[in-house]
Amino acid sequence: MQGVNVKSEIGELKKVILHRPGDELLNLTPNTLEELLFDDIPFLPVAQEEHDAFANILRGEGVEVVYLEDLMAEALDTDPALREKFLDQWIYEAGIRTETYTRIIKDYMNSNYAGTKDMVMKTMAGINLQELPKKDTHLLVDMVSDRTKLVCAPMPNLYFTRDPFNMIGGGVGINRMFSQTRNRETIYGDYIFNYHPDFKDVPQYYHRDYTFHIEGGDVLNINDHVLAIGISQRTEPDAIDQLAHNVFSDETSDIDTILAFNIPVSRAFMHLDTVFTQIDRDKFTIHPGIMGPLTVFEITPDGKGGTKIRERNEDLEKVLSEYVGESVRLIPCGGGDRIAAEREQWNDGSNTLCVRPGTVVVYQRN
Repeated sequence: MQGVNVKSEIGELKKVILHRPGDELLNLTPNTLEELLFDDIPFLPVAQEEHDAFANILRGEGVEVVYLEDLMAEALDTDPALREKFLDQWIYEAGIRTETYTRIIKDYMNSNYAGTKDMVMKTMAGINLQELPKKDTHLLVDMVSDRTKLVCAPMPNLYFTRDPFNMIGGGVGINRMFSQTRNRETIYGDYIFNYHPDFKDVPQYYHRDYTFHIEGGDVLNINDHVLAIGISQRTEPDAIDQLAHNVFSDETSDIDTILAFNIPVSRAFMHLDTVFTQIDRDKFTIHPGIMGPLTVFEITPDGKGGTKIRERNEDLEKVLSEYVGESVRLIPCGGGDRIAAEREQWNDGSNTLCVRPGTVVVYQRN
């Protein structure tokens, strides 16, 4: 199956990109949790066990599971020159700016990770100073640095594969992430959608080098004509304007309406899909905490190459019903109990994955 075709959040899921938690979780330390956007240190064997159970559930539903690291390796293997180009870019984006350390890290990667997939996995896991050969660089920083110091930080959020790049109808958005920690994750999508034979011809509606932030968790496909996008902690309205222009300008796209949901800016409500997801043709799960302050803006083409925007002040059910084409029901997290809803929200209670209409995968605790 070449290309992408995601025109719904609830249609029968046929193919999905996952990332199995790996050694990047072993490079999380208490001192780096905040920087790497974690609240705790996951236990890798349990994380992998849970991931494998999830992947097997999807396979049992007839879904083809492909892995981010495999697609990236296949993309790099299309041209021998891409490995060196990618390594140079990855080292630079890891914050390495000196010729000395660029050379040391590149030599280390090429000497120890000759296989393309092994090299890709190592770029995800990160490098600490004690892994590198100890050389007399005559640099003060090397004389005073702790040997466990991270030289190239890990990417422990990679298993949230929707965020760095997300499918929009027959195209893709390769995003500029809110934090520099996560923005490095988008490099894999950039290579996959520029060089992988199955995906290199997919229209790109957003690019990682654009100015404004947007993340895939804020972009939901309501149907082939309508996108819902969250204006959130991690997605700026300027990015939605740019995305709308690119989508509406593509003659191959059927999308003619974007609904921008202005959700409260907070860590708990970081993405639209953490407060609001579709689970059936006429049903959505929702965190009740966004019902009051939610404002919806309707963005459509103006027929002159620009857009027009209309603020919708009706009830959310009415707005959604109009675009879904039938009366919808909003199902609150925690059955409407405020304490239960807040607990479930912290555990992604409304972040449901629909594999076909009315069939969802959720965390057991919600």
